Amino acid sequence: MKINYYLITLLVLLGLSSCKSKEKEKIVEKPILKITQSIDKTTQREEPDEAETLVQQAITAHGGDRYNKAHYSFTFRDKDYTFQNDGNKYIYTVSMKEKGNEVIDLLDNGKLLRKVNGKPVSLSPKDTAKYTEALNSVIYFATLPHKLNDKAVNKTYIEHITIKGEDYKAIEVTFDQKGGGTDHDDVFMYWINAKSKTIDYLAYKYETNDGGVRLRSSYNRRTVDGIIFQDYINYKAPIGTTLTDLPSLLEKGKLEELSRIETENVVNLDK
Repeated sequence: MKINYYLITLLVLLGLSSCKSKEKEKIVEKPILKITQSIDKTTQREEPDEAETLVQQAITAHGGDRYNKAHYSFTFRDKDYTFQNDGNKYIYTVSMKEKGNEVIDLLDNGKLLRKVNGKPVSLSPKDTAKYTEALNSVIYFATLPHKLNDKAVNKTYIEHITIKGEDYKAIEVTFDQKGGGTDHDDVFMYWINAKSKTIDYLAYKYETNDGGVRLRSSYNRRTVDGIIFQDYINYKAPIGTTLTDLPSLLEKGKLEELSRIETENVVNLDK
């Protein structure tokens, strides 16, 4: 009986010892798993690519956070425009004379309202889309590069290039169909000055109205209460011309000047 008693006691003690060993093993394993998971998350982090970095530098150079609350007016081709930003919200307006009538288009976060001599008028879906696109386009170019961080914008770094003795980095911009507007198939290219980070040249190709290729060269750059505004010489190139070839054609004098894009009478309305 005594032998059986001692044998049972020994087995119990061995069992307890085994359980404690397993508990110790579990305690040791947990922090090892946590460390491994932490390392995996770190290695999966993605750094911003060069195109994203260049665009952010250009936005900072042209006005940065001031765009988020900007409220300005300006004149373009005898029409008076305003834009008022509030983070992701915005209100754009354009006032003009048409056949002796005072016409105002107001675009409030994508919803267009037209007034003629102070009274709202109904528009067809086609006209609503046309006037919305026209107003959006003018504000878009006047406030470049503010909108290049929109969700529908896709940016790709293309190359480093010298234009008229200065260093530039070129990026290509395309748009998603959702949120990219009616002309989302257009392709843009921007040349960002490597030193000043400003956009000195831009080009685009479009498909509407039989298509076309344009290059714009900036001039008359001025800063109005922290935000850069600049005008452009608008050049025409033959359809099918590759956008990356345009700076070379410009330097060789082989582009036809079409027009001047001039933003006049710029005023900070919140000053």
